[in-house]
Amino acid sequence: MEKTINLKGITWNHSRGLLPMVATAQRFSELYPNVQITWEKRSLQQFADFSIQELAERFDLLVIDHPWAGFAAKTKSIVPLDFYLSKDYLADQERNSVGQSYESYFYDEHLWALPIDAATPVAASRPDLLAEKGLELPKSFEELLALADRGLVAFAGIPIDVLMNFYTLCCSLGEDPCQNDSEVVSAETGVKALQLYREMASKMDKANFNRNPIQVYEAMTLTDEIAYCPFAYGYSNYSRNGYARKALHFHDMISLDGKTNLRSTLGGTGLAISSNCEELDVAAKYVEFVGSPACQSTLFFESGGQPGHLAAWKNDEVNRQSQNYFLNTLPALQRAFLRPRYHGSMYFQDHAGDVVRNYLMNGSDEIQVLSTMNELYQKSKSLVLS
Repeated sequence: MEKTINLKGITWNHSRGLLPMVATAQRFSELYPNVQITWEKRSLQQFADFSIQELAERFDLLVIDHPWAGFAAKTKSIVPLDFYLSKDYLADQERNSVGQSYESYFYDEHLWALPIDAATPVAASRPDLLAEKGLELPKSFEELLALADRGLVAFAGIPIDVLMNFYTLCCSLGEDPCQNDSEVVSAETGVKALQLYREMASKMDKANFNRNPIQVYEAMTLTDEIAYCPFAYGYSNYSRNGYARKALHFHDMISLDGKTNLRSTLGGTGLAISSNCEELDVAAKYVEFVGSPACQSTLFFESGGQPGHLAAWKNDEVNRQSQNYFLNTLPALQRAFLRPRYHGSMYFQDHAGDVVRNYLMNGSDEIQVLSTMNELYQKSKSLVLS
């Protein structure tokens, strides 16, 4: 009689994070009856903050955020998947990466997680409200401000999202952040990005400073007050019939220069295996199953997931069920900025958002804001050597 293998996984607390893992685990156990996989969940904030080293001591499988890749490479708390998945399988995954999703988990010559979920900030709208008011989607920053003046715009204003959107504005002004060891971004670009951001934020309801993307989308669907969000990490769940009171439509973003659309900051999640897992081959077989194009385009998506495989993003049925969420936002994913992943990057990410958010809420000297960010950045860089 085959021995029973029990694996424990940890993911994040949203239909998009939990349900596809439960569904794939159930199906996997039907295919391999001696394997049982149970999934637990943590909050979105814990997902961003909680050390994967601590989680890897308690769980066999982890759904992680790609900025942890450098930390994983240094601590070896999770295993390199290229040791356990075939070259042909990984070549298909790399060829079918949504934007830089595959590369985001590749660090120090190894792949630390499989990109099972792809996301970046995109625009969202309530087309019924815009039509009711005779309005169109904004295309420029000026049109966005005009819509905000009417009280119809929301954004995600908690620290992590504020920092990601600061990156977006810097990238869209022509300078990618964190490209050297001394400063986050040049004073010229940084000041301009901060001023643009504050001009927009000043027209928003202060409640937005306590909202993550999920809370923005809940507010957009539960009430009839918000018609547009210019950039927040996309959630295809809200574009599916029956998921929320009103379906959202998702789009590419506005343009600052009239030529190119905003370049947002890549998100998404990856499936990793703990170094403490005692059944590495079985865990790897499950990872391979979840990330396969067949599963991603059917069971994973239909269970509330937001696939990481390009075949699913281009799948007709997937798009039919999501108001073309994937085709409409794919250009934004393909050009998204890959944020820093060095070992100390999580320290900077955990603290710099507070600095920008405080500026947006209360104002201050932009050069001082950038100086404080640079101090945090330089400290985070020194953690690499510690």
